[in-house]
Amino acid sequence: MITGNTQLLGVIGYPIQHSLSPVMHNAAIDSLGLDYTYVPFAVEPQCLEQAIAGLSALGVEGFNVTIPHKQAVMPLLSEISPIAQAIGAVNTVYRTAAGWGGTNTDVVGFLTPLRTHALQPGAIAVVLGNGGAARAVVAGCGELGYSQIAIVGRDRTKLEQFLCQGTFSKGVSIHLWSELVTLLPYAQLVVNTTPIGMHPQVDQSPLSQAELDRLPTHAVVYDLIYTPHPTLLLHQAMERGLEAIDGLEMLIHQGAAAWDYWLQRSAPIAVMRSALHDYLSASR
Repeated sequence: MITGNTQLLGVIGYPIQHSLSPVMHNAAIDSLGLDYTYVPFAVEPQCLEQAIAGLSALGVEGFNVTIPHKQAVMPLLSEISPIAQAIGAVNTVYRTAAGWGGTNTDVVGFLTPLRTHALQPGAIAVVLGNGGAARAVVAGCGELGYSQIAIVGRDRTKLEQFLCQGTFSKGVSIHLWSELVTLLPYAQLVVNTTPIGMHPQVDQSPLSQAELDRLPTHAVVYDLIYTPHPTLLLHQAMERGLEAIDGLEMLIHQGAAAWDYWLQRSAPIAVMRSALHDYLSASR
């Protein structure tokens, strides 16, 4: 029950109706009996500065940041963590003595499902796309120890801008989509950070069957998309016997990591995962 004592958490983005964050966070809050609620806020880009001030005035304890605000929010914060500075994006905002602080838990979210995978010597990661989500993926691949990280996009100018706007490890290279076919046979990890295959375009995939067939048998295919579940890309990867990881795991673990900043306690990850699976199953 919401009362005058209930504390607010939330997520800002535009559009925001698709966000699953309220589903998993509110399930976690309810399971622990906490007097909090997590609310989605639709914030248009031109209203971002007013929204950040408004959230502070309303006493919101903290919030997540999603598309299109992950970079634009940074100048509006009092403190930014080193990892968020390095990536050039913020996805979690929390209160500090000086005002709002910002960090990025996307890297933790991306890395967690991959921690148990042993790298082959000279392992190559192929990252499809060069948008905001790709920043955390590239940083995560560097932390895992990939010696080469190939970023694949369709516009060389945007690829070059991507490199300039973040502080990445050595071994990061940019490639046009036409070069992808030469990279895949050496890839231990392929990560889709593009929206290709996302609902409602569920019959699309960033990789053709012929391109998937060029991957080595030990390759892992990771799709940040979580609706549909699984995507066509992951369905085809599993049919070929490749290990597939969906975007729900990244969503869950980046959300759980935010609790350290907001509530100074661990989030019930199993509850969050179960809530998401139940919600998606009911939505089919």
